[in-house]
Amino acid sequence: MISRKNASISKFIIHKVGNKFNDTKNAFSENTVDFDEASYDLMLPFLLRPFGNVVQSYRFNHHASIALNEINSYCTQLFKDEEAFIDVSKHIVTHLFEQSTSSNIKTGDVLVVMFEGIEYQDMTTNAIGVFKIESKVNFFQTYLENKTYDVLVQKGISSKKVDKGCLILNQSDTEGNIILSVDNNSYDAQYWINQFLNIKYADDSNNHTQQYIELCKEFSTEVLKTSYGAQEHNTFLAKTIDFFKENEVVNVERFKEDIFEGEKQIRQFEDYKKEYEGEQNLVIRNQFDVAERVVNKEKKKIKTDIKLDTNIQIKLDIDAPDASTEYLERGYDNEKKMHYYKVFFNSED
Repeated sequence: MISRKNASISKFIIHKVGNKFNDTKNAFSENTVDFDEASYDLMLPFLLRPFGNVVQSYRFNHHASIALNEINSYCTQLFKDEEAFIDVSKHIVTHLFEQSTSSNIKTGDVLVVMFEGIEYQDMTTNAIGVFKIESKVNFFQTYLENKTYDVLVQKGISSKKVDKGCLILNQSDTEGNIILSVDNNSYDAQYWINQFLNIKYADDSNNHTQQYIELCKEFSTEVLKTSYGAQEHNTFLAKTIDFFKENEVVNVERFKEDIFEGEKQIRQFEDYKKEYEGEQNLVIRNQFDVAERVVNKEKKKIKTDIKLDTNIQIKLDIDAPDASTEYLERGYDNEKKMHYYKVFFNSED
């Protein structure tokens, strides 16, 4: 999560990346962009706005040595020698082109940018941004000809969001440079994250919190909802979020004791956790610090509606995890041959 209030663009160049499977070539600029005031005032927030809500960060990855990671190498060179900006930006685009291992990967504009004054946590730093624009939108352009206004359709870049982008900060910790990434066209996320950038999540509380909540969401959908129904599924998620908000540190054993009422569900959760870790190729820690910003972000994503096939929906309050158990009763009517929910309340708005 960054602040852009003091940020500025020091260097900016546009190239075009092709796709070797579609026989489209790269096209390179030989000079940086010289902005006018209006375009600069639109471009700066367009590029940096997506990172204002990014909580998790990444670090460079490589099977042999981080120094051999291509983007890491290019960024290290740029941070040391900004005069090499144009040449290195071309290498970055060529590397992106080499990762187009499928005809489904789109061609597009690639923006390589040097930023100054990026504020991240308690530090101010410069950063390198790489952005890929894959989608163009239609817009109307009016023009005057022979004393009459006419209209034509043109294609351009929408100023609402970037398709893919990353920020490599000129700041590091024990794991290396801090990297932020966004992807609004996630159908080819592995191409951007694993192949082009070759990055992994940082080993920090943000990642640990995210992993555990993802595990709980998957477990609630695949096991609880399937075996026990939507009420149990939603109650578990509400209790999970409540546990994370009430505790600064998550201990997995305590979590299981507080959330589950019976040994059967505990065993189901333990079995699913082992299977999940194997499928995701990760190990979830048994104790970790809670990242409050991640919890708040994930809470907004969780849907606690019970949708019935009789065109009725029951919305449960995720901030009241015990309400479902106390005031909502599920049963079966033998006469109607249908399931039912009984809701208890004192008054209605």
